[in-house]
Amino acid sequence: MNIVEDEMSGGDGAIVPKVGMMFMDEKEMFEFYKRYAYDVGFPVKKRNSKRGDDGTLRYVTFTCSHEGRRSSNTGRSLKPQPTIQTDCKARISASSINHGTWRINTVHLDHNHKTSPSKSRLYRCNRDLSAHVKQKIEVNDMIGTSLHKSYNSTVVEADGHENITCMKRDCRNNIEQTRRLKLGEGDIAAIQSYFSKMQARCLGFYFSMDFDDELRLKNIFWADNRCRQAYKEFGDVVTFDTTYLINKYDTPFVPFVGVNHHGQSILLGCGLVSNEDTDTFVWLFRTWLQCMNGQAPYGIITDQDSVIQNAIQIVFPNTKHRWCLWHIMKKLPEKFGYHVDKGSIFSAIHGLVYDSQMVEEYEEGWRSMINTYDLHNNDWLSGLYENRDCWVPCFLKTTFWAGMSTTQRNESMNAFFHGYVHAKTSLKQFVEQYERALRNKVEKEFQADFKSFLQMVPCATKYEMEKQFQSVYTISKFREVQDEFTGKIYCDLISVSEGCFGTTYEVREDVMHDERRKKKTFFVSFQKEKCEIICSCHLFEFRGIICRHAIAVLIRNDVTSLPERYILRRWRRDISRAHTRVAVNYDGLVSTPEQLRYDNMCEAFARVADLAADDEGRTRMIMDWIEFQSKELVMTKSSSGSNALL
Repeated sequence: MNIVEDEMSGGDGAIVPKVGMMFMDEKEMFEFYKRYAYDVGFPVKKRNSKRGDDGTLRYVTFTCSHEGRRSSNTGRSLKPQPTIQTDCKARISASSINHGTWRINTVHLDHNHKTSPSKSRLYRCNRDLSAHVKQKIEVNDMIGTSLHKSYNSTVVEADGHENITCMKRDCRNNIEQTRRLKLGEGDIAAIQSYFSKMQARCLGFYFSMDFDDELRLKNIFWADNRCRQAYKEFGDVVTFDTTYLINKYDTPFVPFVGVNHHGQSILLGCGLVSNEDTDTFVWLFRTWLQCMNGQAPYGIITDQDSVIQNAIQIVFPNTKHRWCLWHIMKKLPEKFGYHVDKGSIFSAIHGLVYDSQMVEEYEEGWRSMINTYDLHNNDWLSGLYENRDCWVPCFLKTTFWAGMSTTQRNESMNAFFHGYVHAKTSLKQFVEQYERALRNKVEKEFQADFKSFLQMVPCATKYEMEKQFQSVYTISKFREVQDEFTGKIYCDLISVSEGCFGTTYEVREDVMHDERRKKKTFFVSFQKEKCEIICSCHLFEFRGIICRHAIAVLIRNDVTSLPERYILRRWRRDISRAHTRVAVNYDGLVSTPEQLRYDNMCEAFARVADLAADDEGRTRMIMDWIEFQSKELVMTKSSSGSNALL
C-alpha cells in the first residue's frame, strides 16, 4: 500500500483514505476502511460491486452505513421502525488494476450526521464473536448456565465491556443457531422417510415439522393413530417431560405421557425441539392440541418452569397445571445446605407437604416455619408459597390425577426408552430406536391385558364390595383397591355427628412408617339415601381409588354394593378400547385379526364417506344405517354379557 503517513493522518491519528492509494486485494482495502471508520466513529458496508466479462470483480464501493434513504411507503406506518439511514454520502470507490491490485478512485469524507469513536465497538461491522467466546457460551449453554451469566463472565474476563467485540444479542443469536436440531448425515432424510412410511401404513398418523426463516429444521411433532386413539381414553391427565433427554442427549425429546388402565405409562405424542422458550412450547402444545382434535387435557404435570407455565396458560387456559413435587423437594439441599437449621427446615417442609390434611393446617404451619427460622427474605420459598396451589398436595387432592405419583413423571421416560437410546444416539438412530421402544411398550400392555383376561386375584376379605371391584378392574388396579380393604383394619370410627348434609364420621387411622406408628384423623361425610361418600383424604377424587376410611364407614352402614360412579371406566378390564384395535404396523410386529378387521372397516368407511359426502340424501341414509347397526351391536353385546362397545 503506497502511503505517505504525514499526508494521511487526521487530527486524531486516523489514517485517512486518499485517491490513488493502492492495496494488494479487496479484503485489505475494506479492512483499511473499517479501521479508519472505527477511529472516526461511523459504521461501514459494501454498497455495490461490478464484475468484468470474465467474472472477475473489477469495481467496488464501500460506504458509511447511514447511506441511503428510507422507503417513502414506510412513513405511512402508525408504528414506524427506527432507521439509521440519513442519505450520508461518505464513501470510497475503487477498481482492480494490474495483477489483482486495487486503487482508490474516489473519496468522500464528509458525513451528514454525528460520528463517535467511543461507540464504534457497537456497530455491526465491528462486532465479532471470537472462537474463545463462542466456545465458552456454547459449553455453558449445554450445562444449563444462563446466557446472562455467560455474557457477564465474558465481560469480567475481558476487564470491561469496552474490551470485547460482541454484544449480548450476538451471543444470543449464536446460541439460537447452535440450538437448532443437531442433525447428522441422513437425519432429515431418515425422518422424512419414516413419516412417509408411517403415513402410508397407518391410517391417522400425524406429524408436523417447524422450520425457521432460512428453512432449517427447528422442531418436530408426531403421533401415530394408536397415540391418538389412546388419548380418547387416557388423555384426561397428561405429563409433559423435558428433563430426561435434555439432561442426557444432544437432541431434546419432549413426550406427552399418560397412564393406561394398568397404571402403565402410555405415549400420547412426542416432539423433538431445538429450544426451551415460550414460542417453541406454544408451537408444540398447539400442534399437539390440533392433533388431538382440539380436546385439551383436564390436568397436566410439568417441571417448575416459568416458560412452560406461560405456554400452558396461552394454549391450555382451562387445564389444571400441577408441578412435579419430586423435583421441588429434590432442591431442598441445594437451597438450604448453608443454613444452620437445615435439618429442621427439611423436616418442617416435609411435614407440611405430606401431612397437611387441610389447607388451613398448611397455611398455619407455613407461617410458623417462616417465623421460627426467620425465612421471610428467602425468595425461593416466597415463590413456592405464591404458587402453592400448583404443587402442595392438600391444594390438589380434590382434582383427579389418575394416580400419577410425584416420581412417575421422572420415571416415565426411563420406562419407555431405557436400553434403546444413549448419550451418543443420533437423530436418525433415535427415530429407528423409537419404533423399537414403542413396540416393546405395546407388547407390555397387550401382555397385561392378557393377564387380566386370564387371571383373577383372590379377594382378601369376605365383603361383597371387594368382589365388585375384583370382577371388573384390571389386576394392578384391583390390588390398589385391595390394599384399601386390608388397610381398613388400621382404622377406628371415633365419633359420629349428624348434619343437614348427612352424617359425618371421625375416623382415626394408625399409619405405620418405618416401624413407627402415627395416628391421623380423617372425616368422612356419608349420605345413606344416595349412597354418596366423601373423605377428607380425597383419595378417590385424586386417584380414582376408594379409600379405607370410606370403606370403614360403608361397612358400618351395611352397604354391600357401591354405585357405578365409584367404579371408574378408566380402570376396568371389561372394556373394549379403540387404541387396542388400531393395527400395529411396526416392522416385525404382527397385527391381530381384530386389529386388521378394525383397520379394514375404517378404510372402507372412509371411502364411503368420501363418495357420499356431496349427496345429502345418501349421507342421511348411510348415517341411519350406521345408527341402526350401532344399536343392534350394543344390544347383542349386552345380552351376551361380553365386552361393551365404546
